[in-house]
Amino acid sequence: MDGVPVPPALEPYVASLVSYDVTLPGPGTHRGLPSTALTFVLPVGEPLDVAWAGDPGSRTVAWSSVSGLHTAPAVIRHSGTQRGVQVALTPLGARALLGLPAADLAARLLTLDDLGRLAPALRHLPERLAGTPAGGRAALVAAALTDRLRRRDAVALRPEVGRALALLTRGVPVAATADDVGYSRRHLGTLVRAETGLAPKQLHRLGRFERSRSLLGRRPLAEVAAACGYADQAHLAREWRDLAGCPPSTWIAEELPFVQDLPAAQEGR
Repeated sequence: MDGVPVPPALEPYVASLVSYDVTLPGPGTHRGLPSTALTFVLPVGEPLDVAWAGDPGSRTVAWSSVSGLHTAPAVIRHSGTQRGVQVALTPLGARALLGLPAADLAARLLTLDDLGRLAPALRHLPERLAGTPAGGRAALVAAALTDRLRRRDAVALRPEVGRALALLTRGVPVAATADDVGYSRRHLGTLVRAETGLAPKQLHRLGRFERSRSLLGRRPLAEVAAACGYADQAHLAREWRDLAGCPPSTWIAEELPFVQDLPAAQEGR
């Protein structure tokens, strides 16, 4: 793995940036889980074959993939080898680097070509990565994103909206978040949907789910449920079926060995 620290200039916009190179026993599928970040993937060697689970019409096979926030799993088909660079974007990162609000990308699978004139400076990245040694891929993408940011006008969220998003993604309940930022729940919902495409409750669910995912395989399920704010282990299992398409025990058996070969950020795609 070739990960690079996110440059300070990108920190408000990029949650993580990693290069991955994984060889598996053979062809198969990988379950991409929802997360609180948007996902930008640049595969190397073969195009990324991805679709929303249960929606074959959403399938895309391309040399770039941009997916917005979503509350359902994705299915990634692979030949047994997965290589490339993955960037986890914050909602502000969608505005600053892709040229549009995260709400416009919610539950969508797009490519850099789909974005067209919104991010023209990034369209060359698949070709450039194809000729870059594995050890330099993450740095190449980091440099391209930094240059893209330098050429854009500054973007920002209203401070109270940014704080609300941070609280919700950390798993803070909606009512407590609304009280913290001084909004009614209705007004909070309007602002959060306009920025992310998701309701505050959905964002809160993703934050709690993401936290539980980071603990699976390290602690008993009952402890994971308690630590992440679920009522009990059954509640945890229901949320996993809704958001991941399987109970946590299935994900541990099927996906955890794969995920352990990847940086944490790669798991969410």
